[in-house]
Amino acid sequence: MMLLTSPAPDRHTALEDAQGLVSGTMLTALSVSFLHATGLFTGQIAGLALVLSYVTGIGFGTLFFCLNLPFYWLAFRRMGATFTLKTFAAIALMSGFTTLAPHLLDFSRLNIAAAAVLAGVISGAGLLMLFRHGASLGGVGIVALYLQDKTGFKAGKTQVLFDCGVFLFAAFVLPFDKVLWSALGAMVLNIIILINHRRDRYIAH
Repeated sequence: MMLLTSPAPDRHTALEDAQGLVSGTMLTALSVSFLHATGLFTGQIAGLALVLSYVTGIGFGTLFFCLNLPFYWLAFRRMGATFTLKTFAAIALMSGFTTLAPHLLDFSRLNIAAAAVLAGVISGAGLLMLFRHGASLGGVGIVALYLQDKTGFKAGKTQVLFDCGVFLFAAFVLPFDKVLWSALGAMVLNIIILINHRRDRYIAH
């Protein structure tokens, strides 16, 4: 009976939120698998975790989970308990799925250009699912919103500066062609988010 009951048009049920978090993190974990298999990376905390995983040999899932730990208190203060709990769950799922992925997936042939573009598209779709269910996958956006509230510095500029830092760091430790292909993937991801993440076109949350 519960599965057949329609929720209010502006609210997701708990079951809908759960499938959104699981499906969204599965997609983003798949995109990380494409990137990792070709030595590429992306922006934000996920990108930093990927670059550090190449440099240190520590697994992406462990790094991604740990790098996000400092941001939970800020998320609670800025976005509330529900958003923070959903984000923690999404990050934990993402870390778990990416740790499990190498035991389930084997890319014997994967074109680097295809990997960059597919990672951008798949990650964009996964992030959109998470956004629409009130969660996120990284702390940089939360810090950006906090700084915007406190200082007036635009959130978008903070995120761009962080990404520039990730790519600059990567340019010193990774082959330059990997940085260029990674930039293509990040551009595809940002285009997907820019075109599709419109609150005025989506009611439920």
